[in-house]
Amino acid sequence: MKKILITGVTGFAGSYLARQIVPQKDCELFGTYLSVDSLSQISDIKNSIKPIHLDLMDFNGVKKVIEETKPDQLYHLAALTSPTQSFKEPAAVMVNNITAQINILENIKNANLSTRILVISSAEVYGQVDSSDIPIDEDTPFRPVNPYAVSKITQDFMGLQYHLGYGMDVVRVRPFNHIGPGQTDQFVTSAFAKKIAEIEKGKREPVLEVGNLEAKRDFTDVRDMVKAYVLLMEKGKSGDAYNVGLGKSYKISKILEILLSMSDKKIIVKKSPELLRPSDNPNLLCDNSKIAKLTGWKPEIALKQTLKEILDYWRNIV
Repeated sequence: MKKILITGVTGFAGSYLARQIVPQKDCELFGTYLSVDSLSQISDIKNSIKPIHLDLMDFNGVKKVIEETKPDQLYHLAALTSPTQSFKEPAAVMVNNITAQINILENIKNANLSTRILVISSAEVYGQVDSSDIPIDEDTPFRPVNPYAVSKITQDFMGLQYHLGYGMDVVRVRPFNHIGPGQTDQFVTSAFAKKIAEIEKGKREPVLEVGNLEAKRDFTDVRDMVKAYVLLMEKGKSGDAYNVGLGKSYKISKILEILLSMSDKKIIVKKSPELLRPSDNPNLLCDNSKIAKLTGWKPEIALKQTLKEILDYWRNIV
């Protein structure tokens, strides 16, 4: 039996990844979580996974889990993931994301395991990309504009360093924006959808406050994203980095327009300076040709379908 460990299994992408892996009959699936309350996110697959309560900041705790599970594959998803939060708490985001991965890599190295590790970086590492570098491929220079991006560059290059320095089997993934039902309202599509659902229920005035609507982002359904993770775990070249994204970017204003068209309420859109970041990336557009050529991966779920499911998700819970 192949042993698979997912860090952050109760998180947004982690829970979808677990659902993608569960049907595999030849594996034993473990997943770490930090908050007991978050276990509700995997209640539908609780009998197919072995959850492990673990603070990845605890070196000895990580050591114990690695030694007990001896994973053949490790998907490292756990992280503080909000660029906006990283402006408010830069030290917390940097220390958490970097230390957690050091603890994982060091303990796998020290245990002399041949674990294949998927390090989840981010397209945020590219930052303020020159227009001549659009679409963004894996050789595009890094120009980070928020502390979260810097933490992800460190995770990315740390994965490369452990591969080059110790011969560890590490594949790096740079996902562009991924969205879907269940994502927190810290992220733009979910934030819009939640507010629209609250307006429809009469719980909020019909005014939607927004930040920068001119930024362009490459949005992929989370279910397509985790399929890419599994394919890269199977076929990715050790040491390499892979961009994963739709290959088309949309202005945030277009995303909002689509969501508003799905509601019969008349909603006023109002710009709020408080929702603007100190700096922002004007356009993140993925060149996904490297993963497509290697694995045949391509996104299958249409953006409008994803947005409708996000809106319906919030309609069911607000």
